[in-house]
Amino acid sequence: MANHKSSIKRIRSNETKKLTNRYFHKTTRNALKKLRGTSDKKVAATLLIEVTSLLDKLAKRNVIHKNKAGNLVGKVTRHVNALK
Repeated sequence: MANHKSSIKRIRSNETKKLTNRYFHKTTRNALKKLRGTSDKKVAATLLIEVTSLLDKLAKRNVIHKNKAGNLVGKVTRHVNALK
């Protein structure tokens, strides 16, 4: 157990940040799964905008690495472009 008041506060704030990061990361993964499972191009195009935004926000908040976000955006964009 931490002895200093500041370290106790840090533990509390880290736990809160961990929960919010986990929520946003899981939400993004579910959106990616939904996008990859879609076969309609119009629906996929609207989902692509949403997923791209979520990935960029995660990269900006350092939840995922910016290169990983870029790679995922590229992959799902190619998937949407390949749909008929």
